[in-house]
Amino acid sequence: MKTIITNGRIITPNGIVDGWLLYEDGKILEIGTGECPAADETIDAEGRYVSPGFIDIHTHGAGGADYMDGTLEAYLTAARMSAAHGATLVFPTTLTSSNQVLFDTFDLYEEAVEANTEGAAFGGLHLEGPYFNPKQAGAQDPRYLRNPQPEDYLEILSRSKNIARWSFSPELEGATEFAAELSKHGIIASAGHTDASFEQCDAAYRNGSSLITHFYSCISSITRNQGYRTAGVMEYGYYQDGMAVEIIADGHHVPSSLLHLIVKVKGVDKVVLVTDSMRGAGMPEGPSILGGLADGQECVIEGGVARLMDRSGFAGSVCTTDRLVRTMTTIGGCTLEQAVQMASLNPARVMGIADMKGSLEAGKDADIVIFGDNVEVFATIVGGRKVYQV
Repeated sequence: MKTIITNGRIITPNGIVDGWLLYEDGKILEIGTGECPAADETIDAEGRYVSPGFIDIHTHGAGGADYMDGTLEAYLTAARMSAAHGATLVFPTTLTSSNQVLFDTFDLYEEAVEANTEGAAFGGLHLEGPYFNPKQAGAQDPRYLRNPQPEDYLEILSRSKNIARWSFSPELEGATEFAAELSKHGIIASAGHTDASFEQCDAAYRNGSSLITHFYSCISSITRNQGYRTAGVMEYGYYQDGMAVEIIADGHHVPSSLLHLIVKVKGVDKVVLVTDSMRGAGMPEGPSILGGLADGQECVIEGGVARLMDRSGFAGSVCTTDRLVRTMTTIGGCTLEQAVQMASLNPARVMGIADMKGSLEAGKDADIVIFGDNVEVFATIVGGRKVYQV
């Protein structure tokens, strides 16, 4: 069945086109202007923007559900809420846990992929930990932190073919070998929760690490010892042109001044917007839980961010993908096209799927979001299937 979206401001790699977009069997057939071709179904965008669907490569949950809750309904609930805010593809992200919890997650993920017909699609799992430096652990459970050992990570790798990305600390003993092993498996190795030096981060990069997890959050910067300065992960992220950085563009984790700086130094092509959202994303303000319901931490959502109960620090992001784009256009100094690229094509490139996703072009997947002038989502289409509409 052919479907045409008419009266849209279509965001393409070559600029914004006032026209129509035709898709069939989950694939984009054509984008054009003028007279519309025949179709079986018409979606009138009514002058709204027609954009590539947003891709969230780092999200722990949404809609009151966390991917560590250990239930199918949690996966489906989070996927539906993500879709309601413009995400067409998400990478469910774990927290540091026991291996048995990971193995259970692997089984549940496969079940969720089959059952997920009404939300953002699942692109693969993002393992956040357990190979993290305790000094930069953040909200990660310190009980399970450890160095990467082949007998450990090879067993984990053998249990699932759905690991798409793994965040780790490059300074840990065995980390460079671990990064190289991930590269062999086609898994994105990302430096995160790390106190690494510039040189240690470079060693990880040369062994396949291509991304820095939530830039400016839980990563090292310049230190000084007896007057001598040593550069850290932050400086390496700016220095290495081949290294992409992800940012939680909620206006809280990274303020306006640093959003401007990141884009100025890294350039639009190397910035990936992520929500790093916990269960509170898309939910009203008030009490919440960080992590799984069984052993999570009490927190409170207020002022657009989750906070620890004593208000001493953040307890996570409640950002959604539409808010990422909105933030970058309002306080990040970006045009709408640039912000959309950071939320769609750039994550697709990082994850190695830009041949099929991330932009509106003939032959690519019909992953589409229609939104208004303030990035308020009107409809979300995943693989040609409408999963959300106002």
